[in-house]
Amino acid sequence: MKYVVREKMFAIGDDYWIEDEDGRRAFYVDGKVMRVRETLELQDPSGAVVAVIRKKLVSLRDTMTVEREGEVLVEVKKKRLHLLHDVFRAELASGEELEIRGDIVDKEFDIEYEGERLARISRKWFTLRDAYAIGVERDDADAGMLIAIAICVDRLVDKEHGDD
Repeated sequence: MKYVVREKMFAIGDDYWIEDEDGRRAFYVDGKVMRVRETLELQDPSGAVVAVIRKKLVSLRDTMTVEREGEVLVEVKKKRLHLLHDVFRAELASGEELEIRGDIVDKEFDIEYEGERLARISRKWFTLRDAYAIGVERDDADAGMLIAIAICVDRLVDKEHGDD
């Protein structure tokens, strides 16, 4: 299943819809304003919260967390000591790790688990600056979590490169 992220430029609180490949609204990203730390809610079309994305207040490297039902599901941060290209990792609460690699800055990257691609993030089909596709490869994958991880990586890269 493919999802299309079209962030609205200059939207108050960073609110936008993520649509599926048929143009149906699949997830809503609700940016919470007036918070001490950056917080986004990923909601299904009925408004139920699928995940809460937060920027960690204190960490050696910029880190974002994805929470579900009050528990941290995954932490996303840049991997150290990768000189040729950016590599991020998503550490699951279970201790397992997902790797995010590719052309992160230009939004052409994969989310992998033990060498198997779970999702492909790409904006090569879009002319708009803030639009990209998230292709979830497996039917049994947690699409909400993979989308939340992609949003975390996007935010961390934008902050690092001064685009926020």
